[in-house]
Amino acid sequence: MNHHTAVQQQKDFSQGKVWRNITAQAVPLTIAQLIHLLYNIVDRIYIGHLPEVGSLALTGVGLTFPFSTFILACANLFGTGGTPLFSIARGAKEEERAKDILGNVFTLTLASSVVIFLLCYLFRVPVLYLFGASDATIGYAESYLRIYLYGVLFSMIVTGMNGFISALGFPKTAMWTTVIGAVLNLILDPIFIFGLNLGVQGAAIATVISQGVSAVWIMRFLLGKQNEYKLTLAHMRLKLRLVKEILGLGVTGFMQQFTNCLVQIVCNATLQTYGGDVYVGIMTIINSIREIASLPVSGLSSGGQPVLGYNYGAGKNHRVKEGIRFMSIAGVVYTAVMWAVILLFPAAFIRIFSTDAETIELGIRATRIYFMGFVFMSLQFMGQSTFVGLGKAKRAVFFSILRKVVIVVPLTLLFPVFLGTDGVFLAEPVSNLIGGLACFLTMWFTVYRKLE
Repeated sequence: MNHHTAVQQQKDFSQGKVWRNITAQAVPLTIAQLIHLLYNIVDRIYIGHLPEVGSLALTGVGLTFPFSTFILACANLFGTGGTPLFSIARGAKEEERAKDILGNVFTLTLASSVVIFLLCYLFRVPVLYLFGASDATIGYAESYLRIYLYGVLFSMIVTGMNGFISALGFPKTAMWTTVIGAVLNLILDPIFIFGLNLGVQGAAIATVISQGVSAVWIMRFLLGKQNEYKLTLAHMRLKLRLVKEILGLGVTGFMQQFTNCLVQIVCNATLQTYGGDVYVGIMTIINSIREIASLPVSGLSSGGQPVLGYNYGAGKNHRVKEGIRFMSIAGVVYTAVMWAVILLFPAAFIRIFSTDAETIELGIRATRIYFMGFVFMSLQFMGQSTFVGLGKAKRAVFFSILRKVVIVVPLTLLFPVFLGTDGVFLAEPVSNLIGGLACFLTMWFTVYRKLE
């Protein structure tokens, strides 16, 4: 078998074992997402261990999460909207449509990054106070955010466009897109934070430089010869009907992240009211643990989408059902194991980010409460990824809103009235149970059982 034939088979998701196709996509994607997380996770680890001011500085950086989550949401609006359409078009052999989708997503990404930068930069200080900043933490939050925002364009290109590389059958290339930037961030962080004594500003500078390098790398692929769907000006001209399709499907990915942003804001503000800066810092740590722990199931659902979409476009519904079964079982097994590990060793995870005795003591109880319903989170992932992969945007959007806006936010405001800070952390497992089951069962009965 020559190299060209091997590459063509790699791209054709209608051939070979479905679970192998999904795994081949998911493993590099998971590694790539893990490495991408290092941009922020490593920042938090270094900042949390700054002498004397580590806890306050970590809390300050945690208050900027809604900004980075909102940027990610906007990138997902175009990226997760275009990628499934791109996969379906490839499966249906509609080459020109696939090229138009890629080009239109890139144009939308560029234009929106300018608007986002201006809005976030101009209103950063009053919004940070709204998000739960105190006079003790606003300096750290503003110093980090002011510099971080200069990397909005780079961040959106990496987040919005990298999925197309994976959808083309080059998951390892997609992985290397983030490896280069993350390794650079690992090197630059201690230099800027400690070596040049820049603190949180140094962490932001290192992140922006690293994301810039990643963006250059991804553009090199999109414009290179190895990409048969090369990005060109002709395909970058916006087509209204296509834009509507991209936004219609991408609103799912947007709502997933935007509702995360909303939950972060409500949680931080409520914790500031009932517990103060120390609990906002604990939530920053718990969010970091959750991001790491959920990566494999997130990678599995993301890796499965192009496989499900391709086979759905090719009319191979039995392979779509097989893929859904594999993703569901693997997701539940993994999250059950990970939940047990976190339940048994919460302090070990917290110490990665802080050695403050009060943070560790209070954080152990909060972590155990927060992760009680972790296994049900995988059901939400699998249900929504199936809806998105098959182009059923409205259902996926509905369940994003149901879990985060209809369940989590009200419970986060209500529970603390009776339970104090414990109520904020309890809202998450309750929402995972109700929202996860509702999403998965709806997918199973309305989509899976009808794929004959």
